[in-house]
Amino acid sequence: MPNARTARLSRRGLLAAGGALGLGAVLTACGGDDAKDGGADTKDSAPSGPWSFKDDRGTTVKLDEAPKNIVAFTGVAAALYDYGIEVKGVFGPTTTKDGKADVQAGDMDVSKVTVLGNVWDQFNVEKYAALAPDVLISTMFDDAGTLWYVPEASKDKIVKLAPSVGISVFDRQLTGPLQRMWELAESLGADMTAAKVTDAKKRFEAASQRLRAAAKAKPEIKVLVGSASPELFYVSGTNLSIDLEYFKALGVNFVEPTEEAKKATGGWFESLSWENVDKHKADVILMDDRSSAIQPADITEATWKQLPAVKAGQVISRSTEPILSYDKCVAPVEALAEAIEKAKKVS
Repeated sequence: MPNARTARLSRRGLLAAGGALGLGAVLTACGGDDAKDGGADTKDSAPSGPWSFKDDRGTTVKLDEAPKNIVAFTGVAAALYDYGIEVKGVFGPTTTKDGKADVQAGDMDVSKVTVLGNVWDQFNVEKYAALAPDVLISTMFDDAGTLWYVPEASKDKIVKLAPSVGISVFDRQLTGPLQRMWELAESLGADMTAAKVTDAKKRFEAASQRLRAAAKAKPEIKVLVGSASPELFYVSGTNLSIDLEYFKALGVNFVEPTEEAKKATGGWFESLSWENVDKHKADVILMDDRSSAIQPADITEATWKQLPAVKAGQVISRSTEPILSYDKCVAPVEALAEAIEKAKKVS
């Protein structure tokens, strides 16, 4: 995570503080069953012969054979794990302070991967080189091809050691990145006909239909997307974030900050003091589930506790950086559908 006192804040720095929704550290300067058994079954062996993959930058990576020594952003590694592809090293939020798997690590056994960096701007280049990486894979939160969690200061050294693949999670609906991760996993040798894989996709599609129906049945229910830090509360707009754009397309009625309010963050979110946390009226609140954010049960601000949605118990978690496997994207869709189905109009 960037230094909270950094004078100049790039869009990338803002995102690092809270991904698609923003956390307080960086903005104090201004004012994301069958779990542990190895994921999906893999094919007997990786594909034979030359390997190539065209990423979302339009770059085609070509190798003599499918990469075996894969290094990836934690969330990407977690998605590939669900498809039966395991990586050698990861970078990004992987373990919590007590050594357990971070929410963004999904079902991976974090003790079996080399962690090159667990926080923003941390990436051990020497350890990376020692892994003899065949490819580095990450997501991208902009349209400039910036690889998520690859530090600016060391990126030139990093990209020289292995080719990279970028999957865009910027300004598109969730189904797009899900399909791209599916294609990437398949190219790496995953068995996309495995029952666990195909069942997960069916469950995701069913959950999406349920959310569409819930939103249609209760169009009056307004949903606010938030993230909490000690100093500030952030309200996300639905543009740019893959999950929110998808939910909006399914008919969910979101609270939207004005464009002027989002201008300081490149269009992502609005920052509010805790005194003004009641600025927007909402019936359901979706809260950032990442370990870098304060979780709802730990928010002590009186103004928060007085919000109608909070008093009504209509607060649920949001996978702010979704793990891009169908298996991991089922629960967030189902949870929002259920929340809207059960919600009372309180705003």
